[in-house]
Amino acid sequence: MFFASPVSAVQSDSTVVDTTAVAAAPATTVDGAAATTDSAATSAVEASSSDASAAATTTTTTEEVKKIDPQVYKNFFYYVLLFLVVCTIIAIIGKIHSIYVLTRKMNGKHNEYANNNLQAGLFIAFLVVFLGGVYYTYDVWGSWAWREAVTEHGKDIDRMFIITLAITTTVLVLTHIVLLSFTYIYRARAKRKAYYYPHNDAIERLWTIVPAIVLTVLVLFGFFTWRSITNIPEELQKEAIQIEVLAEQFKWNIRYPGVDGQIGKRNYKLTTPSNPYGIDFNDKAAWDDLQTDDIVIPVNKSVRFHVLSKDIIHSFYIPDFRVQINAVPGMTNYFQFTPTVTTEEMRDKLNDPNYDFIMLCNKICGSGHYNMGKKVIVVTEAEYKEWLAKQGKYFTEDLQKEFAANNVELEGAKTASVN
Repeated sequence: MFFASPVSAVQSDSTVVDTTAVAAAPATTVDGAAATTDSAATSAVEASSSDASAAATTTTTTEEVKKIDPQVYKNFFYYVLLFLVVCTIIAIIGKIHSIYVLTRKMNGKHNEYANNNLQAGLFIAFLVVFLGGVYYTYDVWGSWAWREAVTEHGKDIDRMFIITLAITTTVLVLTHIVLLSFTYIYRARAKRKAYYYPHNDAIERLWTIVPAIVLTVLVLFGFFTWRSITNIPEELQKEAIQIEVLAEQFKWNIRYPGVDGQIGKRNYKLTTPSNPYGIDFNDKAAWDDLQTDDIVIPVNKSVRFHVLSKDIIHSFYIPDFRVQINAVPGMTNYFQFTPTVTTEEMRDKLNDPNYDFIMLCNKICGSGHYNMGKKVIVVTEAEYKEWLAKQGKYFTEDLQKEFAANNVELEGAKTASVN
């Protein structure tokens, strides 16, 4: 019981006092003693209340010193002791087995190859369990872990992933079959002599050249796939919807262009409490830029994201879209794609009315990394235009006043007023 429950072993060391039990205790004593106890308790309450009132009037506050609970040390030494006991038991079992083997050798009953048969049989049993586990993983968990991409380029990435997975799985299964079956077939036996096979150039060339060719093909396949995704012709870049995503600890800031279709310039030196984004309003293209809470994009329309960071490296990641690129301070990265499935269609497909596409940070960026997400909503083009018309502008009236106060000409700023 002591080893099974370390907490129960130290309950006697607890210093917690049950105030209810203390208050009820005088009822079991003699009347005079109970009265004395009650008066003492009353005095104690009055003293404590006076101390509390004195503490309330004190202007300085003292910080509570945090101390490590002694129970932590007790639990630590308990597990150390338990570990040593387990090691001792294992050592005793090993010694008993050694004595058993030595006794059989002395009686002439020891078979030095018996252990080889046992180990080889265990390898075959493990091979069967292993192959069954591989099949079970693909059959049961494959559909749970895999979901088709909902972007045009995502199909190319999925194809590349499936080909790579098929090759690696084939190699995995074949190598384990050869490795574990050879240990059984060629195990040491009494009437068998091992064949000395020191060198074979043909086999070495085979296992060197074939993997090198396969890996080269996979690398080139990935290179050209990535190039087709990221190297977008300039005319297609301009036709796409432009969206800027600024990462910072621990949130994403989204900016859409206005009616001009251009995102205004940004300069970190212009960052102020009222302009935390650091937008350069000397650039008139920034006057009609929109700020939004979510990312809303139209289906079957090309969207080009401008990805940058305000502080440290983050990672712009949308799993369902097969989209991921780093947000790096001091530079802008781009990722352009075309969604093919709306949010409502995806909900119907998964039979989940609450499902949403989510943009995450895929680079550990600090204590709030886990909470750095943003909803991505794919809608029809008509719904997108209706939503966009309701969004407010970054260049608010307060920013216009601040901009004008800095003796900068505000010609045409009225066109950028808040909706």
